[in-house]
Amino acid sequence: MQVSAKLKNLRTSPRKVRLVANFIKGLDVAEALSQLEIQIKKSNPIMKKLLESAISNAENNFGLDKDNLYVYSAKVGAGATLKRWMPRAFGRASTILKRTSQIEIILEERVEGKGRKTKEEMEKEKQKRMEARKKEDKEAKKEQAEKEEVLKNEGDATVKNTEKIKESGKIKKGGETKGGLASRIFRRKSM
Repeated sequence: MQVSAKLKNLRTSPRKVRLVANFIKGLDVAEALSQLEIQIKKSNPIMKKLLESAISNAENNFGLDKDNLYVYSAKVGAGATLKRWMPRAFGRASTILKRTSQIEIILEERVEGKGRKTKEEMEKEKQKRMEARKKEDKEAKKEQAEKEEVLKNEGDATVKNTEKIKESGKIKKGGETKGGLASRIFRRKSM
């Protein structure tokens, strides 16, 4: 069974991406990931992320075993080209072509059906993930409510403190302190 992942409009020229794509063709998935970590190319992290996406597609959508997968093909095509202009001598202008790439990685099983999960097993795993996600959401909502409550209590405390200070007479109704530094700095000067 073939499983694919696609990436469109990568802002790197296809010629540079093909170097990496041709290197991982035919390798096992684990070996391809390790090779992408070792090599030093600009498109390596992007290809690694796309390969991991294809692996997760195979595991979660089709129940395939990660150890049984290999990179069947890695196609790199040209995407839309951005055209820019550069001023040159004698009032002329020359074009600059900023190329983009479209990548497709196709994975396939080495041994057909080996380690593949049944639909029931996939449904159980999906239910477990959904329950775990709901549990995390509940915990996040509880934490958010506690934070809001703490902030509300702190806000009430600051309001009470300012009211006490106003009652004691330290702050005037206008909000200025009596003869404080602010009133001396911002005092109007006569001409």
